[in-house]
Parts: sequence; structure tokens; C-alpha cells
Amino acid sequence: MKKLLHRFFATRPNSPMADLGLLVLRAWLGVAIVCNHGWGKLSHFEEMADKFGDPLHLGTHASLALATFAEFFCGLLLALGLLSRFAALVLCINLAVAFTAVHQLSLSGPHSGELAFVYLAGFVALLIAGPGKYSIDSSLFKS
Repeated sequence: MKKLLHRFFATRPNSPMADLGLLVLRAWLGVAIVCNHGWGKLSHFEEMADKFGDPLHLGTHASLALATFAEFFCGLLLALGLLSRFAALVLCINLAVAFTAVHQLSLSGPHSGELAFVYLAGFVALLIAGPGKYSIDSSLFKS
């Protein structure tokens, strides 16, 4: 019992619990952004393209393509733990643009960016911490 409690409360960065936490965070956020945001953009791209916002003045099609790449493809990569830091970086940029340019830093009200802000926090944490031991990256890029 003492060993189990020690493993559960271990604070070492490479502890099995820390790696499990990174796996859960990666999978949870990756699947959530793919299912709730990326899939809709991918499956309805043509319908949305002319109406999609253009916060960076790249054109509505380009803006939608970048958001779709981030939210669908990078979300999948992150959930799988493949090229995780790249995927997290792309998602951080996407969510930072959404929170700042689209929601104008608002955390409440009718155009709240709270969800973008929370996603951004998780992706920043994964960008910093990396994917953990239970990832494809860990197998591919062993040191």
C-alpha cells in the first residue's frame, strides 16, 4: 500500500503517473478538438469557406484551411502522440489567434473566448512538457 501511495503521489517528472497524466491530457484534448471543432470544419469545408472569419487577412479559404489543419490533423497527431510538440505548437498558434483576434481576449459574455483560452492552456502545457513516455514520439525518438 505504501508503494502504491508513493507511486500515486510521486512528483518526479518522469514518473509513471506523470506520463499517464500526459497521455490522458493529450488524448482528451486531441480527441475533443478533433470531434468538436476539426471534423465539422473538414466535413463542411466548402459550405463554410466563404463565411469563415479572416482574422489574419489571409483570405477566408486560407484561414479555414489553417484552422482545419490545426484542429483536425494536428489534433489527431497530438492524440496519437506523434510529432506532439509540433502539433501542440500549431494548436497553440491557432487557439491564440482565436482567443485574441476572434474573441478579443474576452473570457465572458456573448462572444466569450473561454473555451479557446482553456484549450490554449492545455496545449501550452503539452508543448512545454512533451508527450510523455506513452506516445509514438517516445518510441520513435528515444535518446
